[in-house]
Amino acid sequence: MSDAETVSVYNTRADSYNELVSRDTPDQDLQAFLDAVAPGGHVMDLGCGPGNSAAMMRDAGLSVDAVDASSGMVRVAREKYGIDARLATFDDITGTDLYDGVWANFSLLHATKADMPRHLAAIKAALKPGGVFHIGTKLGSDEMRDSIGRMYSYYEADELLGLLKDAGFAPRAPRFGRDKGLSGEMADFIVVLSDA
Repeated sequence: MSDAETVSVYNTRADSYNELVSRDTPDQDLQAFLDAVAPGGHVMDLGCGPGNSAAMMRDAGLSVDAVDASSGMVRVAREKYGIDARLATFDDITGTDLYDGVWANFSLLHATKADMPRHLAAIKAALKPGGVFHIGTKLGSDEMRDSIGRMYSYYEADELLGLLKDAGFAPRAPRFGRDKGLSGEMADFIVVLSDA
């Protein structure tokens, strides 16, 4: 189940979030994902936000299923980028062998730790053999709200890699960094591309 307060924050700040995260060319993580997905492949942008990444995937020749729990984000994705995004939560991930790739860039960190294994299992099932999964999350060990009310689950690197392996993924080398988010707070993060 989506956290209502987190969704409300994204609904009211969708336009400013778009200004914060949107770019004209893929960053290194999106480029690695694009390079790993089969040409012309079908991908899911899980927690697509304002749709900028989905637009770059589309422009790279991929078929994109863009979903987000925030109606504000879905609106921006449609109006700003022409992405046919739809409202959906992590619990709506169903099906088997549907996608060549799933992109969950700093979205699944809003799921509870208790729910993460279930979500990862659903993503693994939805990926075709040979598919890839990208996840980005913040580093830490707690579950808490940030200064603007969004709920976060933080993961240590070994914890996240263990969850991915337990779900049947083969994680590649993680990338670590530090950046400022919508709240204005600096945070350490980890991104991992895994083979299904």
